[in-house]
Amino acid sequence: MRRDTGFPVADAENDFLRARRRQVMSRLAAWLRREPDDVNIMLPFHEVVEALGMVSEKRLGLQPIRLDSIVGSVDRTRDFDRRFRPTSGRVRERWQRLALAARRGESVPPIEVYRIGELHFIIDGHHRVSVAHALGLSVIDAYVTQVITRVNAAGIRYRGDLIVKDYRRLFLERVPLTGEARAAVVLSDPWDYAELGEHIEAWGFRLMQDTGQLLDRGEVARRWYADEYKPVVAMLRQAEMIGDRTETEAYMWVAAERYRLIRTHRWDADVINAVREETQSHGRGHRG
Repeated sequence: MRRDTGFPVADAENDFLRARRRQVMSRLAAWLRREPDDVNIMLPFHEVVEALGMVSEKRLGLQPIRLDSIVGSVDRTRDFDRRFRPTSGRVRERWQRLALAARRGESVPPIEVYRIGELHFIIDGHHRVSVAHALGLSVIDAYVTQVITRVNAAGIRYRGDLIVKDYRRLFLERVPLTGEARAAVVLSDPWDYAELGEHIEAWGFRLMQDTGQLLDRGEVARRWYADEYKPVVAMLRQAEMIGDRTETEAYMWVAAERYRLIRTHRWDADVINAVREETQSHGRGHRG
């Protein structure tokens, strides 16, 4: 909680010391809880854009943004942690000067940020954001530039989440799903996207052999989703075989089991029942 002595210079100094103390305690707590190393690290803007795929950008002008939506930086990821607490005394002089100005009611220039989805990344204004957090503010004025990406930013919290997004972006370049299909095909393990991509490409090759037509990637993706994926997922739901997986993970699992057990690429109720019975039999064997 912010404590005021009535002396702005002393209060600004105390603000900085409290922010530093909280940063140290947070880092220690994360270590004691054995949390991943990236829990307290700011998201690097360029890594996020690389993972999601850059499309375009658009200037939106000056507007208030929530401080808790600012999760990363263009180039100052070492001076502040994820909550913009100073990580060393290196920024102290400038930090305290801004804190003093804020306490005296002096105007502070807006910061400048990139927006990806609902997330913001600082271009200029790291110290101002840090001070705003320390003083208990919830919003700050910012010049916003919106960045449009191929893959949306939903689900990104930590640096490790970028691995999933990067593999998904590569998958969508190989299998350019759109609309409903793009939203429905989701995997938890980033490595599985490569396996699914190979599976769909093999499915498309068999389709072209059967039809005698040369199909581009977009058409293969569309046909796979409509003719293969949706009907199979519907059968799995009816058979109550989705479980706690995503529907895409359930599809990949049953497709692999189908071929292992029956050596076929066809789908029907008999195939689903064979896979289910084998799975149940395997489960009973373990319990016995």
